[in-house]
Amino acid sequence: RSLRICRRGPPSVLCSSMMFLRLALLLVVPMEALSFVASAARVRPSLTVRAVSEGDIASSVDLDQPHKGRGLLKAVPLGVGCASPQCVVTNSDLEGVVETSDEWIRTRTGISQRRVLGDYDESSESVANLATQAAKNALEAAKCDAADLDLVILCTSSPDDLFGDASTVARNLGASNAVAFDLTAACSGFLFGTVTASQFLHNGAFRRALVIGADALSRWVDWDDRNTCILFGDGAGAMVLGATETEGQGGVLGFAMHSDGGGHDQLNLLFKGEPRDLATPQGTRVVGGSYNAIQMNGREVYRFAVSRVPQVLDEALRNADITVEQVDWLLLHQANIRIMEAVADRLGIPKEKIITNLSDYGNTSAASIPLALAEAVASGKVKKGDVIACAGFGAGLSWGAAIFQWGGDVNADGLLDPFARAYGPPPQN
Repeated sequence: RSLRICRRGPPSVLCSSMMFLRLALLLVVPMEALSFVASAARVRPSLTVRAVSEGDIASSVDLDQPHKGRGLLKAVPLGVGCASPQCVVTNSDLEGVVETSDEWIRTRTGISQRRVLGDYDESSESVANLATQAAKNALEAAKCDAADLDLVILCTSSPDDLFGDASTVARNLGASNAVAFDLTAACSGFLFGTVTASQFLHNGAFRRALVIGADALSRWVDWDDRNTCILFGDGAGAMVLGATETEGQGGVLGFAMHSDGGGHDQLNLLFKGEPRDLATPQGTRVVGGSYNAIQMNGREVYRFAVSRVPQVLDEALRNADITVEQVDWLLLHQANIRIMEAVADRLGIPKEKIITNLSDYGNTSAASIPLALAEAVASGKVKKGDVIACAGFGAGLSWGAAIFQWGGDVNADGLLDPFARAYGPPPQN
């Protein structure tokens, strides 16, 4: 590991000295020169230290220190499950849709096929139904009753209902005691949702939580654009988390999350208004709602990912107080095999430790991490006690990482029992 600031001598004295020195530099040295000073003070090869401004002196001093409150969360994974549509579209199938080839797609992305939803019908495949099936599989794996859930978070950018699908999924499961809501953070969604749910478990508000990632971006791609239509598929994955009162039972060991709206133009799915004039006395124009297809600057998104993801994983490892050598598996958002390999290379993680099912499913957005994890657990690849470095990244732009230890057990010592219910489900009409 590289050198760490404020580890020699009393931390408070050295950190205060660093802050005073940077403040003095800010007052007397031109900003152009200060950028050189900041560059020379870089302490980790993977981190880029900006020239500091007066507003961020305090936060920039401890770049290499664990961040208080972003370490261990007493929330242990109990089970994981997944679901995907029946319809498979191979790279060869797409040769008749756009100018492309199986070889061209595989060598540039690592994708061989993807699964897509067909015609929408509430009684057939839909985002809510995929999410429900993945959740049922996770609950079964966790040996958890849906009625014991306190929280259901559905991470999605493509719900069937613009108002959200989480409450529908909770109803489908029989999770009558849970509060349910959607969380939108694109391909970072499941990572952000897992950290959010773990906070509720850690602080004692809830005992059992279900986090689902589900998306159907095949609905929102331009099937005449070979740069985007080849990438995306549909699917769902879910994980059950339980609150624990003791350490050492697995769970979230450390995390970090970020976003930067300055990169919004590189990847988006924008509102498209259709004006309509209303015959009011004064004349009123309103806008009917629809959306454009996904727009992505692939080159810039790649540069963003291979830069930011190693940084945020490094940050999460420090918050977890573990080294990269202690990581058993690297699980990234399944966007592009080149990104995964580049991140692994930057961190010094062997490629054999990368968990991926990108070839079979494509980029399933918020579903990609739990879908890949579910298959890795089911196959026996991921075992109890394994440390997984996980990162999501995507539109926003947003990115985050969590280090967690697999191997929750409903019979483990320290796992808190579900809340006793003083009330039953609401009456049915």
